[in-house]
Amino acid sequence: MLDSMIMRYIPALQGVVLAHSNLSFLDDKASIKADCPFLVCRVSFDATVWSPSIGMTLEGRISVCSPDHISILVQRTFNVSIPRHHIPSDWEFEYGPADNDPEFGLDVAQDEDSPENVQGDQEAEHNGGRWVHKTTREPMGKDTARYLQFTVIGLTVANEMLSIVGSLQPDPFSPAHSTGSEAPQPEGEDNDEAEEEVVQLPELDGLEDSDDEDDPFAVLGKSADVELKKDKVTAVKEKKKQKRKAAGDDSQSKKKTKRRHVS
Repeated sequence: MLDSMIMRYIPALQGVVLAHSNLSFLDDKASIKADCPFLVCRVSFDATVWSPSIGMTLEGRISVCSPDHISILVQRTFNVSIPRHHIPSDWEFEYGPADNDPEFGLDVAQDEDSPENVQGDQEAEHNGGRWVHKTTREPMGKDTARYLQFTVIGLTVANEMLSIVGSLQPDPFSPAHSTGSEAPQPEGEDNDEAEEEVVQLPELDGLEDSDDEDDPFAVLGKSADVELKKDKVTAVKEKKKQKRKAAGDDSQSKKKTKRRHVS
């Protein structure tokens, strides 16, 4: 049972189990519950858990670059995705050469570049491009290994696997970096509505609250609540947009009727 938890996200432990040791039984006898074909007894063990949290700063190696996101591997194991709106505006995507372009063949790149540059630049080209600074044209990432620091802004659990959403912005939790952010409100409108439209980042609240006798894998179903919260926020925003549009149409129709009466 414990071996089946390795490299899986366990909500009761709030992280990914990397290893376990010092297993011991707390009861001298085991019990049979209902139609369960297994004997049930309490055990204790030590577990090594990888448990990132929102707001934490981590470092990983860039694996894939594309115009809409950057993929990073932490400890060569855990996937991190940085969406486009969480990349600072002073960086831009530079497309790599086409596969059938004879001017930028593999042999030419090996002759012109040093071995260290080949390791970094050719890898980016093979992935379709890289992110470079608009002014200095330096590629993103430290040294040729292309390591990058980021801030954890979201955690996603799917099929008992944990993936991370990161941000490179200096203020990663600002609503301006959200895909659902709207343009500044015109004068005369309440700021309360704008504050209510801030999209809350998904958190794993409630996933750790589980009974000791529950199956730890069954508890993973609670992660669906996170998606429901996101859907509710999106629905509220759509309703507000429709109300504002309807209010604007009513005001325009009233102005037209007034002009007709005056004329």
